[in-house]
Amino acid sequence: MGHDHPPAPRAPRRLRVILAAVLIPAFLATGIATVLLWPGPVAKVKEVDPVPRFHATVTKVVTEACPPTVEGPPDPGPCGTATVRLESGQTQDTDLPTGPGAPHVEVGDKVLVTPLTDAEDPTLTVYTIADHQRGSSLLWLVAAFAAAIVAFGRWRGLAALAGLAVSFAVLLLFVLPAILGGGPPLLIAVTGSALIMFVVLYLTHGISAQTSVAVLGTLVSLVLAGAIGSLAIAMTHLTGYGDENAITLSLLHADVDLHGLLLAGIIIGSLGVLDDVTVTQAATVGELARANPALTRRELYRGGARVGRAHIASTVNTIVLAYAGASLPVLLLVIAGGRGVSEVLTAEFIAQEIVRSVVGTLGLVAAVPVTTALAAFVATAAHRPPRPPRPPRPRADRSEVLEALADPNPR
Repeated sequence: MGHDHPPAPRAPRRLRVILAAVLIPAFLATGIATVLLWPGPVAKVKEVDPVPRFHATVTKVVTEACPPTVEGPPDPGPCGTATVRLESGQTQDTDLPTGPGAPHVEVGDKVLVTPLTDAEDPTLTVYTIADHQRGSSLLWLVAAFAAAIVAFGRWRGLAALAGLAVSFAVLLLFVLPAILGGGPPLLIAVTGSALIMFVVLYLTHGISAQTSVAVLGTLVSLVLAGAIGSLAIAMTHLTGYGDENAITLSLLHADVDLHGLLLAGIIIGSLGVLDDVTVTQAATVGELARANPALTRRELYRGGARVGRAHIASTVNTIVLAYAGASLPVLLLVIAGGRGVSEVLTAEFIAQEIVRSVVGTLGLVAAVPVTTALAAFVATAAHRPPRPPRPPRPRADRSEVLEALADPNPR
Protein backbone atom coordinates (compact mmCIF):
# COMPACT_ATOMS: atom_id res chain seq x y z
CA MET A 1 0.00 0.00 0.00
CA GLY A 2 1.23 3.54 -0.71
CA HIS A 3 1.99 5.86 2.20
CA ASP A 4 2.57 9.60 2.41
CA HIS A 5 4.85 9.32 5.42
CA PRO A 6 7.73 7.09 6.50
CA PRO A 7 6.64 3.65 7.60
CA ALA A 8 5.91 3.29 11.30
CA PRO A 9 8.44 1.38 13.38
CA ARG A 10 7.59 -2.25 13.76
CA ALA A 11 5.86 -2.88 17.06
CA PRO A 12 7.60 -5.19 19.54
CA ARG A 13 6.71 -8.84 19.23
CA ARG A 14 5.07 -8.95 22.66
CA LEU A 15 2.75 -6.07 21.73
CA ARG A 16 1.85 -7.68 18.41
CA VAL A 17 0.99 -10.90 20.23
CA ILE A 18 -1.30 -9.01 22.63
CA LEU A 19 -3.13 -7.24 19.80
CA ALA A 20 -3.53 -10.50 17.88
CA ALA A 21 -4.81 -12.26 21.01
CA VAL A 22 -7.60 -9.68 21.27
CA LEU A 23 -8.47 -9.14 17.60
CA ILE A 24 -8.23 -12.65 16.16
CA PRO A 25 -10.95 -14.09 18.48
CA ALA A 26 -13.14 -11.07 17.71
CA PHE A 27 -12.65 -11.62 13.98
CA LEU A 28 -13.42 -15.33 14.28
CA ALA A 29 -16.55 -14.57 16.31
CA THR A 30 -17.65 -12.13 13.60
CA GLY A 31 -17.10 -14.77 10.91
CA ILE A 32 -19.03 -17.42 12.84
CA ALA A 33 -21.91 -15.01 13.50
CA THR A 34 -21.99 -14.08 9.81
CA VAL A 35 -22.27 -17.74 8.82
CA LEU A 36 -25.02 -18.41 11.37
CA LEU A 37 -27.01 -15.32 10.43
CA TRP A 38 -26.48 -15.61 6.67
CA PRO A 39 -29.89 -15.18 5.02
CA GLY A 40 -31.64 -17.89 3.12
CA PRO A 41 -33.90 -17.25 0.13
CA VAL A 42 -36.07 -14.22 0.87
CA ALA A 43 -39.63 -14.46 -0.39
CA LYS A 44 -40.39 -11.50 -2.62
CA VAL A 45 -43.71 -9.74 -2.33
CA LYS A 46 -45.69 -10.17 -5.53
CA GLU A 47 -46.54 -6.90 -7.18
CA VAL A 48 -50.21 -6.20 -7.73
CA ASP A 49 -50.86 -5.60 -11.43
CA PRO A 50 -47.23 -4.79 -12.31
CA VAL A 51 -46.85 -2.07 -14.93
CA PRO A 52 -43.93 -2.49 -17.36
CA ARG A 53 -41.56 0.33 -18.22
CA PHE A 54 -39.74 0.80 -21.51
CA HIS A 55 -36.67 2.85 -22.39
CA ALA A 56 -37.32 5.57 -24.96
CA THR A 57 -35.86 8.78 -26.39
CA VAL A 58 -37.77 12.04 -26.80
CA THR A 59 -37.68 13.05 -30.48
CA LYS A 60 -40.18 15.92 -30.54
CA VAL A 61 -41.89 18.26 -28.05
CA VAL A 62 -44.92 20.42 -28.92
CA THR A 63 -46.21 22.82 -26.23
CA GLU A 64 -49.54 24.62 -26.23
CA ALA A 65 -51.69 26.72 -23.94
CA CYS A 66 -53.43 24.75 -21.24
CA PRO A 67 -57.25 24.71 -21.45
CA PRO A 68 -59.26 26.39 -18.68
CA THR A 69 -60.55 24.22 -15.86
CA VAL A 70 -64.04 24.13 -14.42
CA GLU A 71 -62.85 24.83 -10.89
CA GLY A 72 -60.86 28.01 -11.68
CA PRO A 73 -57.76 29.20 -13.53
CA PRO A 74 -56.12 27.03 -16.19
CA ASP A 75 -53.60 24.39 -15.28
CA PRO A 76 -50.10 25.98 -15.08
CA GLY A 77 -48.87 23.20 -17.33
CA PRO A 78 -46.85 22.37 -19.23
CA CYS A 79 -49.42 21.22 -21.75
CA GLY A 80 -48.79 19.62 -25.11
CA THR A 81 -47.41 16.40 -26.52
CA ALA A 82 -44.06 14.66 -26.79
CA THR A 83 -43.06 12.09 -29.38
CA VAL A 84 -40.87 9.26 -28.10
CA ARG A 85 -39.03 6.49 -29.92
CA LEU A 86 -38.92 3.15 -28.11
CA GLU A 87 -35.91 0.86 -28.26
CA SER A 88 -37.89 -1.38 -30.59
CA GLY A 89 -38.02 1.50 -33.10
CA GLN A 90 -41.72 2.15 -32.52
CA THR A 91 -42.80 5.81 -32.26
CA GLN A 92 -45.49 6.94 -29.81
CA ASP A 93 -47.11 10.27 -28.99
CA THR A 94 -47.59 11.02 -25.29
CA ASP A 95 -49.00 13.90 -23.29
CA LEU A 96 -46.42 16.04 -21.53
CA PRO A 97 -46.25 15.00 -17.86
CA THR A 98 -47.82 17.50 -15.46
CA GLY A 99 -48.31 17.82 -11.74
CA PRO A 100 -45.97 18.05 -8.74
CA GLY A 101 -42.73 16.19 -9.36
CA ALA A 102 -43.50 15.51 -13.02
CA PRO A 103 -40.34 15.20 -15.16
CA HIS A 104 -39.52 18.09 -17.50
CA VAL A 105 -38.55 16.68 -20.89
CA GLU A 106 -36.74 18.08 -23.90
CA VAL A 107 -35.74 16.69 -27.28
CA GLY A 108 -32.98 14.11 -26.87
CA ASP A 109 -33.82 13.16 -23.26
CA LYS A 110 -33.68 9.50 -22.32
CA VAL A 111 -36.92 8.63 -20.53
CA LEU A 112 -38.96 5.73 -19.18
CA VAL A 113 -42.45 5.32 -20.62
CA THR A 114 -45.32 3.26 -19.25
CA PRO A 115 -48.16 1.76 -21.32
CA LEU A 116 -51.61 2.31 -19.80
CA THR A 117 -55.06 1.21 -20.93
CA ASP A 118 -57.35 4.04 -22.00
CA ALA A 119 -60.27 4.35 -19.56
CA GLU A 120 -62.71 5.19 -22.35
CA ASP A 121 -61.46 2.58 -24.84
CA PRO A 122 -59.98 -0.56 -23.19
CA THR A 123 -58.59 -1.70 -26.55
CA LEU A 124 -56.45 1.43 -26.83
CA THR A 125 -53.02 1.66 -25.17
CA VAL A 126 -51.79 5.09 -24.13
CA TYR A 127 -48.13 5.72 -23.31
CA THR A 128 -47.06 8.15 -20.61
CA ILE A 129 -43.64 9.43 -19.58
CA ALA A 130 -42.93 8.16 -16.08
CA ASP A 131 -39.36 9.27 -15.34
CA HIS A 132 -35.93 10.09 -16.73
CA GLN A 133 -33.26 7.46 -17.31
CA ARG A 134 -30.46 8.25 -14.87
CA GLY A 135 -28.18 5.25 -15.38
CA SER A 136 -25.59 6.89 -17.63
CA SER A 137 -25.55 10.13 -15.61
CA LEU A 138 -24.97 8.25 -12.37
CA LEU A 139 -22.21 6.20 -13.99
CA TRP A 140 -20.41 9.38 -15.07
CA LEU A 141 -20.71 10.82 -11.57
CA VAL A 142 -19.38 7.62 -9.99
CA ALA A 143 -16.53 7.52 -12.50
CA ALA A 144 -15.60 11.14 -11.70
CA PHE A 145 -15.76 10.35 -7.99
CA ALA A 146 -13.51 7.30 -8.38
CA ALA A 147 -11.05 9.19 -10.61
CA ALA A 148 -10.74 12.02 -8.07
CA ILE A 149 -10.17 9.59 -5.19
CA VAL A 150 -7.50 7.64 -7.08
CA ALA A 151 -5.80 10.79 -8.44
CA PHE A 152 -5.43 12.25 -4.97
CA GLY A 153 -5.04 9.12 -2.85
CA ARG A 154 -3.16 6.96 -5.39
CA TRP A 155 -2.88 3.39 -4.06
CA ARG A 156 -4.50 4.41 -0.79
CA GLY A 157 -7.42 5.89 -2.71
CA LEU A 158 -7.76 2.71 -4.75
CA ALA A 159 -7.84 0.72 -1.52
CA ALA A 160 -10.52 3.08 -0.18
CA LEU A 161 -12.69 2.41 -3.24
CA ALA A 162 -12.23 -1.34 -2.71
CA GLY A 163 -13.30 -0.86 0.91
CA LEU A 164 -16.37 1.05 -0.22
CA ALA A 165 -17.28 -1.83 -2.53
CA VAL A 166 -16.90 -4.26 0.38
CA SER A 167 -19.20 -2.13 2.54
CA PHE A 168 -21.91 -2.10 -0.13
CA ALA A 169 -21.51 -5.84 -0.67
CA VAL A 170 -21.93 -6.60 3.04
CA LEU A 171 -25.01 -4.37 3.27
CA LEU A 172 -26.68 -5.65 0.09
CA LEU A 173 -25.78 -9.34 0.36
CA PHE A 174 -25.90 -9.89 4.12
CA VAL A 175 -27.40 -7.15 6.31
CA LEU A 176 -30.50 -6.20 4.30
CA PRO A 177 -31.52 -9.72 3.18
CA ALA A 178 -30.96 -11.10 6.70
CA ILE A 179 -33.18 -8.42 8.27
CA LEU A 180 -35.77 -8.84 5.53
CA GLY A 181 -35.77 -12.58 6.22
CA GLY A 182 -36.89 -11.98 9.80
CA GLY A 183 -33.52 -12.18 11.57
CA PRO A 184 -32.70 -10.11 14.69
CA PRO A 185 -31.82 -6.65 13.31
CA LEU A 186 -29.57 -5.66 16.24
CA LEU A 187 -27.39 -8.76 16.07
CA ILE A 188 -27.25 -8.57 12.28
CA ALA A 189 -26.25 -4.91 12.35
CA VAL A 190 -23.50 -5.48 14.92
CA THR A 191 -22.15 -8.45 12.96
CA GLY A 192 -22.29 -6.63 9.64
CA SER A 193 -20.67 -3.51 11.09
CA ALA A 194 -17.86 -5.55 12.65
CA LEU A 195 -17.30 -7.38 9.36
CA ILE A 196 -17.12 -4.09 7.45
CA MET A 197 -14.79 -2.64 10.07
CA PHE A 198 -12.31 -5.53 9.98
CA VAL A 199 -12.14 -5.82 6.20
CA VAL A 200 -12.26 -2.14 5.27
CA LEU A 201 -9.81 -0.77 7.85
CA TYR A 202 -7.14 -3.39 7.20
CA LEU A 203 -7.69 -3.22 3.44
CA THR A 204 -7.46 0.57 3.36
CA HIS A 205 -4.73 1.22 5.92
CA GLY A 206 -2.73 -2.00 5.86
CA ILE A 207 -2.04 -4.58 8.54
CA SER A 208 -0.13 -2.79 11.30
CA ALA A 209 -0.29 -2.08 15.00
CA GLN A 210 -1.64 1.41 14.23
CA THR A 211 -4.53 -0.01 12.22
CA SER A 212 -5.19 -2.57 14.94
CA VAL A 213 -5.50 0.29 17.43
CA ALA A 214 -8.12 1.94 15.19
CA VAL A 215 -9.98 -1.37 14.88
CA LEU A 216 -9.99 -1.88 18.66
CA GLY A 217 -11.14 1.68 19.29
CA THR A 218 -13.92 1.33 16.73
CA LEU A 219 -15.04 -2.00 18.15
CA VAL A 220 -15.22 -0.70 21.73
CA SER A 221 -17.01 2.49 20.64
CA LEU A 222 -19.46 0.51 18.51
CA VAL A 223 -20.43 -1.66 21.48
CA LEU A 224 -20.90 1.46 23.63
CA ALA A 225 -23.01 3.09 20.90
CA GLY A 226 -25.22 0.00 20.75
CA ALA A 227 -25.73 0.01 24.52
CA ILE A 228 -26.45 3.75 24.59
CA GLY A 229 -28.81 3.40 21.63
CA SER A 230 -30.78 0.62 23.34
CA LEU A 231 -31.11 2.74 26.47
CA ALA A 232 -32.10 5.87 24.53
CA ILE A 233 -34.77 4.06 22.51
CA ALA A 234 -36.21 2.54 25.68
CA MET A 235 -36.23 5.91 27.49
CA THR A 236 -37.94 7.74 24.62
CA HIS A 237 -40.39 4.89 23.89
CA LEU A 238 -39.63 4.86 20.18
CA THR A 239 -41.42 2.15 18.20
CA GLY A 240 -39.72 2.36 14.80
CA TYR A 241 -42.96 3.37 13.06
CA GLY A 242 -41.74 6.92 12.60
CA ASP A 243 -42.31 7.39 8.88
CA GLU A 244 -44.33 6.08 5.96
CA ASN A 245 -41.50 3.87 4.71
CA ALA A 246 -41.41 1.96 8.00
CA ILE A 247 -45.18 1.53 7.96
CA THR A 248 -45.09 0.31 4.35
CA LEU A 249 -42.32 -2.14 5.23
CA SER A 250 -44.35 -3.51 8.13
CA LEU A 251 -47.32 -4.07 5.82
CA LEU A 252 -45.27 -5.86 3.17
CA HIS A 253 -42.98 -7.80 5.55
CA ALA A 254 -44.66 -8.31 8.90
CA ASP A 255 -41.71 -10.37 10.20
CA VAL A 256 -39.35 -7.38 10.24
CA ASP A 257 -38.78 -6.02 13.77
CA LEU A 258 -38.99 -2.26 13.25
CA HIS A 259 -37.92 -1.52 16.81
CA GLY A 260 -34.73 -3.50 16.28
CA LEU A 261 -34.38 -2.07 12.78
CA LEU A 262 -34.25 1.44 14.23
CA LEU A 263 -31.41 0.47 16.56
CA ALA A 264 -29.64 -1.35 13.72
CA GLY A 265 -29.75 1.80 11.62
CA ILE A 266 -28.26 3.80 14.47
CA ILE A 267 -25.37 1.34 14.83
CA ILE A 268 -24.58 1.20 11.10
CA GLY A 269 -24.79 4.99 10.88
CA SER A 270 -22.44 5.35 13.86
CA LEU A 271 -19.85 3.12 12.18
CA GLY A 272 -19.47 5.59 9.33
CA VAL A 273 -18.21 8.34 11.64
CA LEU A 274 -16.50 6.15 14.25
CA ASP A 275 -13.89 4.70 11.90
CA ASP A 276 -13.09 8.21 10.68
CA VAL A 277 -12.33 9.38 14.23
CA THR A 278 -10.45 6.27 15.34
CA VAL A 279 -8.21 6.17 12.27
CA THR A 280 -7.48 9.88 12.66
CA GLN A 281 -6.60 9.53 16.34
CA ALA A 282 -4.34 6.53 15.76
CA ALA A 283 -2.57 8.29 12.88
CA THR A 284 -2.21 11.54 14.84
CA VAL A 285 -0.58 9.87 17.83
CA GLY A 286 1.67 7.87 15.51
CA GLU A 287 2.82 11.02 13.71
CA LEU A 288 3.49 12.81 17.01
CA ALA A 289 5.60 9.90 18.21
CA ARG A 290 7.44 9.75 14.89
CA ALA A 291 8.13 13.49 14.94
CA ASN A 292 9.43 13.43 18.50
CA PRO A 293 10.30 9.95 19.82
CA ALA A 294 11.19 11.49 23.20
CA LEU A 295 7.53 12.24 24.02
CA THR A 296 6.17 10.25 26.92
CA ARG A 297 2.96 8.26 26.86
CA ARG A 298 1.13 10.98 28.76
CA GLU A 299 2.37 13.72 26.42
CA LEU A 300 1.28 11.72 23.39
CA TYR A 301 -2.16 11.21 24.92
CA ARG A 302 -2.58 14.89 25.68
CA GLY A 303 -1.49 15.94 22.19
CA GLY A 304 -3.77 13.40 20.51
CA ALA A 305 -6.68 14.32 22.79
CA ARG A 306 -6.38 18.00 21.79
CA VAL A 307 -6.71 17.01 18.13
CA GLY A 308 -9.59 14.69 19.02
CA ARG A 309 -11.51 17.43 20.82
CA ALA A 310 -11.22 19.70 17.78
CA HIS A 311 -12.34 16.84 15.53
CA ILE A 312 -15.34 16.05 17.75
CA ALA A 313 -16.39 19.71 17.87
CA SER A 314 -16.66 19.84 14.08
CA THR A 315 -18.08 16.34 13.64
CA VAL A 316 -20.97 16.97 16.05
CA ASN A 317 -22.20 19.81 13.87
CA THR A 318 -21.74 17.63 10.78
CA ILE A 319 -23.86 14.82 12.24
CA VAL A 320 -26.71 17.11 13.30
CA LEU A 321 -26.78 18.96 9.97
CA ALA A 322 -26.71 15.67 8.04
CA TYR A 323 -29.75 14.34 9.88
CA ALA A 324 -31.52 17.71 9.66
CA GLY A 325 -30.89 17.87 5.92
CA ALA A 326 -32.32 14.39 5.43
CA SER A 327 -35.45 15.39 7.39
CA LEU A 328 -35.83 18.88 5.90
CA PRO A 329 -39.04 18.22 3.89
CA VAL A 330 -40.69 16.68 6.95
CA LEU A 331 -39.62 19.59 9.16
CA LEU A 332 -41.01 22.11 6.68
CA LEU A 333 -44.29 20.20 6.44
CA VAL A 334 -44.69 20.05 10.21
CA ILE A 335 -43.80 23.70 10.81
CA ALA A 336 -46.14 24.80 8.01
CA GLY A 337 -48.89 22.93 9.83
CA GLY A 338 -48.70 25.37 12.74
CA ARG A 339 -47.58 22.89 15.39
CA GLY A 340 -45.51 24.11 18.32
CA VAL A 341 -41.75 23.61 18.52
CA SER A 342 -41.94 21.28 21.51
CA GLU A 343 -44.60 19.18 19.83
CA VAL A 344 -42.53 18.98 16.64
CA LEU A 345 -39.33 17.97 18.40
CA THR A 346 -41.02 15.28 20.47
CA ALA A 347 -42.86 13.67 17.55
CA GLU A 348 -41.49 10.20 16.83
CA PHE A 349 -40.08 10.87 13.36
CA ILE A 350 -38.11 13.86 14.73
CA ALA A 351 -37.22 12.13 18.00
CA GLN A 352 -35.67 9.32 15.97
CA GLU A 353 -33.25 11.75 14.33
CA ILE A 354 -32.43 13.36 17.68
CA VAL A 355 -31.66 9.94 19.16
CA ARG A 356 -29.49 9.08 16.14
CA SER A 357 -27.51 12.32 16.57
CA VAL A 358 -27.09 11.91 20.32
CA VAL A 359 -26.03 8.24 20.14
CA GLY A 360 -23.60 8.90 17.29
CA THR A 361 -22.06 11.83 19.16
CA LEU A 362 -21.68 9.89 22.42
CA GLY A 363 -20.03 7.08 20.48
CA LEU A 364 -17.56 9.58 19.02
CA VAL A 365 -16.85 11.08 22.43
CA ALA A 366 -16.05 7.61 23.76
CA ALA A 367 -13.91 6.75 20.73
CA VAL A 368 -11.43 9.60 21.23
CA PRO A 369 -10.02 8.75 24.69
CA VAL A 370 -10.14 4.99 24.09
CA THR A 371 -8.32 5.11 20.75
CA THR A 372 -5.88 7.83 21.84
CA ALA A 373 -4.85 5.89 24.95
CA LEU A 374 -4.33 2.69 22.96
CA ALA A 375 -2.39 4.55 20.27
CA ALA A 376 -0.14 6.24 22.84
CA PHE A 377 0.62 2.87 24.43
CA VAL A 378 1.47 1.29 21.09
CA ALA A 379 3.49 4.29 19.87
CA THR A 380 5.69 4.44 22.96
CA ALA A 381 6.27 0.71 22.80
CA ALA A 382 7.23 0.95 19.12
CA HIS A 383 9.58 3.90 19.63
CA ARG A 384 11.17 2.69 22.85
CA PRO A 385 14.93 2.44 22.28
CA PRO A 386 16.32 -1.08 22.52
CA ARG A 387 18.10 -2.03 25.71
CA PRO A 388 21.89 -1.80 25.37
CA PRO A 389 23.62 -5.17 25.47
CA ARG A 390 25.12 -6.13 28.79
CA PRO A 391 28.90 -5.79 28.89
CA PRO A 392 30.73 -9.11 29.18
CA ARG A 393 31.77 -10.03 32.68
CA PRO A 394 35.56 -9.75 33.11
CA ARG A 395 37.28 -13.05 33.50
CA ALA A 396 39.69 -13.56 36.38
CA ASP A 397 43.38 -13.90 35.43
CA ARG A 398 44.24 -17.44 36.43
CA SER A 399 47.48 -17.80 34.47
CA GLU A 400 49.71 -17.47 37.55
CA VAL A 401 47.73 -20.12 39.41
CA LEU A 402 47.98 -22.52 36.48
CA GLU A 403 51.70 -21.97 36.13
CA ALA A 404 52.22 -22.61 39.83
CA LEU A 405 50.30 -25.85 39.64
CA ALA A 406 52.25 -26.97 36.59
CA ASP A 407 55.72 -26.21 38.15
CA PRO A 408 57.22 -29.53 39.44
CA ASN A 409 59.71 -27.73 41.69
CA PRO A 410 57.82 -25.12 43.62
CA ARG A 411 59.92 -22.86 45.82
